[in-house]
Amino acid sequence: MRETACDVLVVGGGTGGCAAAMAACSLGMRVILTEETDWIGGQLTSQAVPPDEHPWIEQFGCTTRYRAFRNGVRRFYRDNMPLTGEALSDPALNPGGGWVSRLCHEPRIGWQVLNQMLQPAISRGLLDIRLHTVVSAAATDGDRVTAVSLFNRLDDSETIVIPKFVLDATELGDLLPMTHTEYAVGAESRAQTNEPNAVDGPEEPSNLQGLTWVFAMAYDEGSHRIIDKPEQYERWKAFQPSFWPGPLIGFDDLNPHTGERRHIPMFSGKQVAWYGGDFGLFTYRQIVRPANFQTDPAAHPVTIVNWPMNDYFVDSIVDVEETQKEVRLLDAKQLSLSLLYWLQTEAPRHDEGVGYPGLYMRPDITGTADGFAKTPYVRESRRIQARFTILEQHIAAYTNPGLDRAPSYVDSVGVGSYRIDLHPTTGGKSYLDTSTLPFEIPLGALVPVRMTNLIPACKNLGVTHITNGCYRLHPVEWNIGEAAGTLAAYCIQHDRTPQQVHESPELTGEIQRMVQRQGVEIRWPKLKAL
Repeated sequence: MRETACDVLVVGGGTGGCAAAMAACSLGMRVILTEETDWIGGQLTSQAVPPDEHPWIEQFGCTTRYRAFRNGVRRFYRDNMPLTGEALSDPALNPGGGWVSRLCHEPRIGWQVLNQMLQPAISRGLLDIRLHTVVSAAATDGDRVTAVSLFNRLDDSETIVIPKFVLDATELGDLLPMTHTEYAVGAESRAQTNEPNAVDGPEEPSNLQGLTWVFAMAYDEGSHRIIDKPEQYERWKAFQPSFWPGPLIGFDDLNPHTGERRHIPMFSGKQVAWYGGDFGLFTYRQIVRPANFQTDPAAHPVTIVNWPMNDYFVDSIVDVEETQKEVRLLDAKQLSLSLLYWLQTEAPRHDEGVGYPGLYMRPDITGTADGFAKTPYVRESRRIQARFTILEQHIAAYTNPGLDRAPSYVDSVGVGSYRIDLHPTTGGKSYLDTSTLPFEIPLGALVPVRMTNLIPACKNLGVTHITNGCYRLHPVEWNIGEAAGTLAAYCIQHDRTPQQVHESPELTGEIQRMVQRQGVEIRWPKLKAL
């Protein structure tokens, strides 16, 4: 068994993990970054989810590196794709033309841009990226992680890493139970947090947001590409949650803002005001818009199917046996496959016909054999018990009347903005989608109550089941990662623990100045004046 050492071990190559590695390497740290698939990037790439962002993202409200990623995606299209003159000259190019975001792009292109951004650290000998790699075990001594065992799925090799600091950027917070780090999972009770939307009665550890196994889907009008009937099709076609207005697979769902029944078809003919395109499910997360291109690589439009109908919220995959987890992930994939088959064969069409047989999967888009994302889109994970926990009342608009921003944290190390957006849960709860104020990321939410060399680097920071709903989105997770990487580097350089930094206003100020020098915004401007 091999053994190696590093300054910072970042476990999980998702959005937060990549950002953490960039920040730590920029401060001279030797970093090992692991990734269980062959694509780094998480939500942006291997999970194939176009960015969910706030309205001001083109001007402010993200880190300099996240902005460089966004600019890099547009530059990649301009440099390498046969764009039309109009698309080429558009400074706010939206390659896919979707309306979930102002930058809907192919996951493969996001992956290539991230690799370009990490290349300088690789060339300097500071960054070692280990693909197809997961954590198999961890050793601790009191309040410190002393060693982490990495398992490579390609060659079945094992490596023991001796890190100075460990950053957990995994999608499920995998390191927390392995290292005996105190963590929370599921829904807190109102008695615990006093949050208006927390659950009544006792806490519910198995009540998490559903996951989605998304896929890339193209449309070739007039063709016949119907897949074989999925094994679980009848099960999912008949599935109707108690809180749903009809079968889950269908064009009728619940308006997440009002809870009322609504109907959104594949193509609606209605226009989205700022977007200027069709208000339909297909265009929602569209990542290929043929009108942006001169010639074929984009003969057919392509969308990412991450819709209400393929949210899997029957059971949780956190803190269950591995065999149960595998069965539930298979069920999630079967749900998505059943949705595709229903769309091809039984869906009511916009022109009063039945079925869209010209829909088909695009494996080349997702880098897989079947067109599904490499991994499921996981919205909620384990989260550390932190020195400070962000609660609903800290950031919700309805608990902070008259403000244009959420109240500031004296220890802010970043910013974010998104609604509290909870999808249906494994506890049988429907949507919770409600307004927040632009918020900050407090340093205390990155500091565990006890462990001295482990830091969360994604959605596993000190949030609740409720506030996870707005701290899990792409630019926020990126900012969390950068702050975590910077905190780890500072602690190594100055022989401090995160707890010592957080306890000291002077040291907290040093961290804040350090992240600001790297281009991290820690305060929002006065938005009402804009």
